[in-house]
Amino acid sequence: MSFEITRNIRDGRLGNLKTKSGIIKTPLFMPIATRGVVKTILPEEIEKIGFEMVLGNTYHLWLKPGTKLIKKYFKGLHSFMNWNKPILTDSGGFQIFSLGERARINFGKSGVKLTEKGVYFTNHENGDKYFMTPEDSIQIQLDLDADIIMCLDECPSYPCDHERAKKSLELTIRWAKRCKDYFDKKTRVSRKKPLLFGIVQGSNYKDLRIKSAKDLVEIGFDGYAIGGVAVGEPREKLAEILKWTLPYLPKDKPRYLMGLGRPEEIVTGVLTGIDMFDCVIPTREGRHGRLFAWKKDPNKINLITDKDFYDSINFKKACYKDDLNKINEFCKCPLCQNFSRAYLRHLFSVGEPLATRLASLHNLNFYYKLMKVLRKTNE
Repeated sequence: MSFEITRNIRDGRLGNLKTKSGIIKTPLFMPIATRGVVKTILPEEIEKIGFEMVLGNTYHLWLKPGTKLIKKYFKGLHSFMNWNKPILTDSGGFQIFSLGERARINFGKSGVKLTEKGVYFTNHENGDKYFMTPEDSIQIQLDLDADIIMCLDECPSYPCDHERAKKSLELTIRWAKRCKDYFDKKTRVSRKKPLLFGIVQGSNYKDLRIKSAKDLVEIGFDGYAIGGVAVGEPREKLAEILKWTLPYLPKDKPRYLMGLGRPEEIVTGVLTGIDMFDCVIPTREGRHGRLFAWKKDPNKINLITDKDFYDSINFKKACYKDDLNKINEFCKCPLCQNFSRAYLRHLFSVGEPLATRLASLHNLNFYYKLMKVLRKTNE
């Protein structure tokens, strides 16, 4: 059994997720290490904060530096990026579709072409053409030696009419079956093999979300992700999609909400029964000078009842030029303990790279503390 629920109270739960690189406590948040690095942050800093797993990107690592190099010289992504804890790799599907439009604009070429066999796409950086099958995606992730790998899926953007969403999820299910068959074949004799997750799609349609969940469960996976919730749809749809989908996923398997989210969305997910999250928000917001700040001591917050528990502050604004206060009195990270708001604003105003590092570290500390508070809330 790779997943054990240790406590199940209200609609949330606490658990232990067993991977070949270690056991992780859930619910958990994964910092994004797209190209084998959490931008500007050392692996030991991620570990010191307390994070137990990071997310690498199949698409980007396949293109640069190439999975052949990573496998041949480093035996996998762990050694390559000097991270000895678990790694999840996404399938590359989202990037193929999201960056395909950028490739079309940059190079005047069709960005993406879907076929039953796989997907043709154009490299958004140089215009080169590539082709990826579901089997290719699984093999790349096996070569990266990831602990959790994802099936290749199609992720249609919002808005999407019912017929388009239906065809998309049916293709995703057929690809998921091929991913599972190939994965089983390649790992049949493996003593330590990764976990394989399927991805629920179906846009904002109840019948399609339910069908997708049922079909994936029939195939059988180690865990189930909910995709297509960070592609432009109204944010208020999240709770509805979770309400439709979760009853049809096994209670004894981990549930992963892909690509979200903001702190309040993570709270909604955990209190609905989600176990895993990833998002670029902590580091991306930090690089743009936007920091999350507790409104009161997080150790005294009940996230079931305290809905307005944080502020998002833009420290690039001139109003912080003479602000001598700490960044956030309730945060214990090095930035909040050692520097003033005026100093952080100064670093951003002069384009000092240290500003992005400090802000990213602060936001990651905020997110890790948020997960600790949520686990405590569910105890």
